Amino acid sequence: MNVIRGFATTFKHVLEEPVTVQYPEEVKQFNVRYKGRHHLRRYDNGLEKCIGCALCAAACPADAIWVEAAENTDDERYSPGERYAKTYEINMLRCIFCGYCEDACPTQAIQLAHEFQLSFTDREDAIFTREMLLDPPPDGVPGTPQKVERGVFNRSIPDQEDPY
Repeated sequence: MNVIRGFATTFKHVLEEPVTVQYPEEVKQFNVRYKGRHHLRRYDNGLEKCIGCALCAAACPADAIWVEAAENTDDERYSPGERYAKTYEINMLRCIFCGYCEDACPTQAIQLAHEFQLSFTDREDAIFTREMLLDPPPDGVPGTPQKVERGVFNRSIPDQEDPY
């Protein structure tokens, strides 16, 4: 009798519509608040928003972020402030995609986008460096480092939207 009940259960599920998404032909739509791959953003003038303060590393509960700061000079300007992130690394094997780094950043330099296709063949590929995370500069705008006139960027940060 148990065998017949087992076959009945099997046939009942065979006739139902499958719930499997045929990836990559069909891509599931994610929620607007989905937190995926990290990006380091730039200002419209091509300078990096990251000032190397390491507040993102301090806020990370998984200790997945490493930031090493260096001083800007007029010959090599990376960000509008006095410092920039010389080394910025995120270990994606440790990251839990909580978004605390994004919340802690005072300049909105680090943002979690909607990209979800993250795969690695070895552990070294899982460490995203500054060059991998940094967005390209806008069209027609030079990237970093930039040579600037003495003291031009020490006065103020370029126009940015107030998040509040």
